[in-house]
Amino acid sequence: MKLGSKPDSFQTDGDNIRYVATELATDVVVNVGDVKFYCHKFPLLSKSARLQKLVATSNDEIGDEIHIQDIPGGPAAFEICAKFCYGMTVTLNAYNVVEARCAAEYLEMYETVEKGNLIYKIDVFLNSSIFRSWKDSITVLQTTKSLLAWSEKLKVISRSLDSIASKASIDTSLVEWSYNYNRKKLPSENGNSLQWNGVRKQQTVPKDWWVEDLCELHIDLYKRVITTIKAKGRVSGDVIGEAVNAYALRRLPGFSKGLIPNNDIIKYRSMVETIVWLLPSEKGTVSCSFLLRLLRAAILSDCGEMERNELTRRISQQLPEATVTDLLIRAPAGEATIYDVGIVHNLVEEFMTHISQTDPSKKEFNEGSRSPKFGADASKLLVAKLIDGYLAEIAGDPNLPLSKFVNLAEHIDSISRPSHDGLYRAIDMYLKVISSISTLVYTVGKSGL
Repeated sequence: MKLGSKPDSFQTDGDNIRYVATELATDVVVNVGDVKFYCHKFPLLSKSARLQKLVATSNDEIGDEIHIQDIPGGPAAFEICAKFCYGMTVTLNAYNVVEARCAAEYLEMYETVEKGNLIYKIDVFLNSSIFRSWKDSITVLQTTKSLLAWSEKLKVISRSLDSIASKASIDTSLVEWSYNYNRKKLPSENGNSLQWNGVRKQQTVPKDWWVEDLCELHIDLYKRVITTIKAKGRVSGDVIGEAVNAYALRRLPGFSKGLIPNNDIIKYRSMVETIVWLLPSEKGTVSCSFLLRLLRAAILSDCGEMERNELTRRISQQLPEATVTDLLIRAPAGEATIYDVGIVHNLVEEFMTHISQTDPSKKEFNEGSRSPKFGADASKLLVAKLIDGYLAEIAGDPNLPLSKFVNLAEHIDSISRPSHDGLYRAIDMYLKVISSISTLVYTVGKSGL
């Protein structure tokens, strides 16, 4: 939005001097931070109640010189307000409107001072343009990060959140604005598809169309957006789960590889804890594989017991979906074993407790979720097969204590199944490793080394 019509006559003299190029001598100096603005009283004071009071109380013997060190947005925001006072052309957009609005509030540019003042015009712009735009609403929310206290006070954040959440919750058939969606383009979107009767078929907007755009937000703002979307109650748990999954993959460095950065573990831990908190309550809204990666990140970043227990509970309910690779969580530094067998032991124990409390006449299946149709017996068989494979994988670890191997095997030994071949194979592999080590120790001992 453009305000004013006069040419921009603000000039610079070095980095710290701003002045209005005019034949009329300036009669007031406004110090904003380390920048001096040489201006005229009349245009400024006619629109700013705060500047009126500051000039009235100025005791400068040489001339009127005032200091405003704490104006939100600093010199850049003050310059926008000053240009508006002069009637110079000012362009407001999603990137500068928040700091201009906060600065105008600081300068008390109210309607009671002059009709059609800056606060009124900015509020009209926000309501009629910014908050009607999907991308502008996100941009504005991002810019509030450096002005949180002011943005909260002026309800810019709450209005941005409501705008974004309302658009994310709308029926996809009504989505008409452009959006970014990280997916392979359809042939028709590349202009290569065949047309029927010369009319291109309208593409269906995916339910998770908004997910990728919100990944740009800082974790604190992201948490508030997702919470607001949840509160509206019109977005399914599956889509919320997809959003949280996408955010973790984008914003947690090394998440998909089970690695965490060493430079800022506190920040990483905070993000992991927030993502756990944001998980939808419905079972199966995120994959078991994702939950296990999240558990790995929680362990590596030393998250609290509450987050770990919550993830353990969720994973145990979806354990039949897991793969052996998902379970291969590295043991903490300093431990002799390669993999953290204790975690898997706890998951299986929690699974067996959960399955024993499940009514066998009911299928564990949530319509519309990503969970397959597993009954209690089928779930047990899948977990038994999974742990057989896991035991075979860890059997090659020469430092794996017999007690850990046996305890985990005993947890699934009670499960009735057609064949125990997988478990026998794992035991055989483990015995071969133990036998090889015993032979090596015996040989080394005899040689006197």
